[in-house]
Amino acid sequence: MTHRARACAPSQPARRTGALFRSTNMSKVTLGGNPIDIAGTFPAVGSQAPDFKLVGKDLADLTLASFAGKRKVLNIVPSLDTPTCATSTRKFNEAASSLDNTVVIVVSGDLPFAATRFCTTEGLANVVTASTFRGGRAFANAYGVDVTSGPLNGLTARAVVVLDAQDKVIHAQLVDEIKDEPNYDAALAALK
Repeated sequence: MTHRARACAPSQPARRTGALFRSTNMSKVTLGGNPIDIAGTFPAVGSQAPDFKLVGKDLADLTLASFAGKRKVLNIVPSLDTPTCATSTRKFNEAASSLDNTVVIVVSGDLPFAATRFCTTEGLANVVTASTFRGGRAFANAYGVDVTSGPLNGLTARAVVVLDAQDKVIHAQLVDEIKDEPNYDAALAALK
């Protein structure tokens, strides 16, 4: 397993074009070694996290304010139906049980019903699932993980963004190869 992280340098802010936010910054990651275009601005360590609107298991909106006052681990994955995404969710679920004042939010393109079924089947009670199915491209673009080419077009790239209780970014990793796991140790060390 490799833990290649993309640098988190600040870039120009996103500009509005139509219904989606498009950044002047475009990154690339790979899927099975093949380049994939990523749109948006990946959050830099030290920056304020962009707000988001995702969908929870009860179909209600989830925003940063839904978790006010808590530290947050955003485990951003394309789909829980892939082995690497499932593994990262299991590992963060295990770690979450020993983290004080911290919520692990697994952001995926899965419908809330499928994400809930996955967590129930796996016995994962320490993570919150959040779906991008309703307006998720705005989230993906705001967090610089909007896959815009290749077979995963419309889903998110794999990333981990850790926020303090005031929503300041304290760790950020955009995984260079979507099939690779993130660096769990680095993400969790940011919370110590």
